Amino acid sequence: MARDRAKRLALQALNYAMFMAVVWYFSFSPPYRQLAADEAVVTVAFGHTSERIAPCVALTPDELAQLAPNMRKPMDCPRERSPVTLELRLDGEVFAREVIQPPGLYRDQRIDVFREVTAREGAHRLSILMNDDASVEGPTYRLQDTVVLRPAQRLVVAFSKAQGFYIP
Repeated sequence: MARDRAKRLALQALNYAMFMAVVWYFSFSPPYRQLAADEAVVTVAFGHTSERIAPCVALTPDELAQLAPNMRKPMDCPRERSPVTLELRLDGEVFAREVIQPPGLYRDQRIDVFREVTAREGAHRLSILMNDDASVEGPTYRLQDTVVLRPAQRLVVAFSKAQGFYIP
């Protein structure tokens, strides 16, 4: 019985040693590089609530009287939000052009955007165009800037309604 236990412990130690050898090998080999030596990443990341699909309407006293008492509010505002049209260009080349629908049962929630573009180091012309209002033709927000990328740099572009697109 003691002999079986010693044998089991020895085999268990051998199994652990073999597993740790595999983990040790793959912890540094084969070498992995996320980017080439002369590449950088431009990241556009933000959360944004777009404009309402239709404006709020003031209800008349007669319309309010027809509603149940718990539903009487002076303004009737639709919940649905406009889709967001986003276009990302680097040196005139379009990397992303998409229409993002708001999530949620009533299409009334915030849109979260995360897009990455890999580029060579050096100076680049960055252009981001966004329309968040279905009643407006063309972009409602834009960023057009020349950025200088260094090797292995991650350039982040953020957005706020007050500032528009900006590089923190």
